[in-house]
Amino acid sequence: MPKIQTAKDLISLRQELLSKYDTAKTRIRVCNTGCRARRAVSVRDAFHKEIKSQNLSSKIEVVETGCQGLCAYAPVVSIDPVGIFYGKLTEADVPEIVAKVISKENALGRLCYSENQQSYPYLNEIPFFKSQKKIVLRNCGYINPTSVDDFIRRDGYAAISKILSGKKPEDVIEEVTKSGIRGRGGAGFPTGLKWKFARGYKNDTKYFICNGDEGDPGAFMDRAVLEGDPHSVIEGMLIGAYAIGATHGYIYVRAEYPIAVEYSTLAVQQAREMGLLGNNILGTDFSFDITIKQGAGAFVCGEETALIASIEGKRGMPRPRPPFPAESGLWGKPTVINNVETLANLPYIILNGGESYAQMGTKGSKGTKVFALAGRVKNTGLVEVPMGITLRQIIFDVGGGIERKKEFKAVQMGGPSGGCLPSQHLDTPIDYESIKEAGAIMGSGGMIVMDNTTCMVDIARYFLDFCQKESCGKCVPCRLGTKRMLEMVTRFTKGKAQEGDIEKLYNLAVSVRDTALCGLGQTAPNPVLSTIQYFRHEYESHCKDKFCPAGACRDLFRYEIEAEKCTGCGICLKNCPVEAISGEKKKTHLIDDAKCEVCGICVEKCRFNAIVPKPKKIVAEKNGN
Repeated sequence: MPKIQTAKDLISLRQELLSKYDTAKTRIRVCNTGCRARRAVSVRDAFHKEIKSQNLSSKIEVVETGCQGLCAYAPVVSIDPVGIFYGKLTEADVPEIVAKVISKENALGRLCYSENQQSYPYLNEIPFFKSQKKIVLRNCGYINPTSVDDFIRRDGYAAISKILSGKKPEDVIEEVTKSGIRGRGGAGFPTGLKWKFARGYKNDTKYFICNGDEGDPGAFMDRAVLEGDPHSVIEGMLIGAYAIGATHGYIYVRAEYPIAVEYSTLAVQQAREMGLLGNNILGTDFSFDITIKQGAGAFVCGEETALIASIEGKRGMPRPRPPFPAESGLWGKPTVINNVETLANLPYIILNGGESYAQMGTKGSKGTKVFALAGRVKNTGLVEVPMGITLRQIIFDVGGGIERKKEFKAVQMGGPSGGCLPSQHLDTPIDYESIKEAGAIMGSGGMIVMDNTTCMVDIARYFLDFCQKESCGKCVPCRLGTKRMLEMVTRFTKGKAQEGDIEKLYNLAVSVRDTALCGLGQTAPNPVLSTIQYFRHEYESHCKDKFCPAGACRDLFRYEIEAEKCTGCGICLKNCPVEAISGEKKKTHLIDDAKCEVCGICVEKCRFNAIVPKPKKIVAEKNGN
């Protein structure tokens, strides 16, 4: 690995790498991170074996990449330079794909993305990708994340080279301020302003921290960037460290992300060996190095002061602010903390200019935003869209709409700290102010889509249970308030709520929100507040009628097959694990209440939505029992 001592050395290396890169050579890009759960490693090995057996190594190269985005089709493969996209592959598909590559025939339609009975073989035609604008994810899915050469070939470390070739720290801060970028970790604080504060505090020692402690259920944005393009995060840290005058930094990543830890550690090692970390970087007076710090999985450590305590070897607990970390952070020194996504934006901003970045997005929310699209949506995966795009565009254009022909009910934004927005907010533009006004928060980018089989009371219970377990226990409002809220919501799901409990729950949630010490406690009530605001009728049904309309709270419903929808296909009968369903072919089937365990398998399997939840007391009267 060559030592890069000056900016000219970096330029020479990039030119050398580009000259050796054969753009006409076929490259098979195999996702080798998130897709591992769907046997991507076996598919990769099958490609290597097939290419070797046919002596095609000089013509075809297999590139192991990070997340390519469309996780619903895992494991995924893209073929360059023709731009074909394949999904849901098995080892058995590999020989046929290689044969098509060699013969240059059309793509295999059965393995390509399809929507509304139409096949889309080419990546740039797939609706999932057409509305996206990739800045943070510009390299994810395209490069081998373990190869620093791949990163440098795509203008990697060109931004820090540009800065160290003559820009002052104040110039960097001004450029970032012009871009209008706000912290992507959830709070949305202007990045340039945070840096300006830290720059202004005089101290011989300053620290720069990357917050990779991504703990929201359903969120995997930061993990995907660290797994797919770790060097862009390191370059972002170099830019920030130079701007504020920091000499050491930490990448704080949770230990539950083993691939992210492995690739980040390797990237730091590579950058250090090349002279891009350490003393006198690119022959200048700027020195900066990075330590990888593994978090133990405490959700509260996503909060800045709790994260700092964790790095210091203390229990991860937040402290009151001020002083803010920019003044007194790690070991009492001025410290800036930015999350992974924020840092991955910075090289683009420096290379293309802050004004160019500011042209994307809305007046108060510039640039793009990465979301982890999950839940009851067809195209689950990792997406990056311009700020200002509507929820409807993400869910129905990018996401492909609701799966299994169900109806959209709500979207949870901001994880446990966020809120649930119903259908009347589908045309809300995605920016910090609009989402907050609607009753949720942008958060780090988790977006969980729910259909009409989701119980909003149960959703509130789920997120409260998460927050209650993750509370550090330091302040009474969070420690006890979340516990009491959880007990109250659980009573609703069990049919034990009484008249007036909705008001008691709401008032308690407001009190916790207004008095908790840190962001975890202050936002933990959000799922309760938003679901009461938009789905109060479901709380009332659980309380007064002792019925769960969505069919999620098992104590409050039973299943019934509606005769007008049932075709007698027998699929529900075949899949019932307790043989509670009976009926003849092409005739309406019946469910035996005494045997039924309301597991929901029959509902999942029914293609006609014929199996619906019914109140127990109504069914009892109908049967004459």
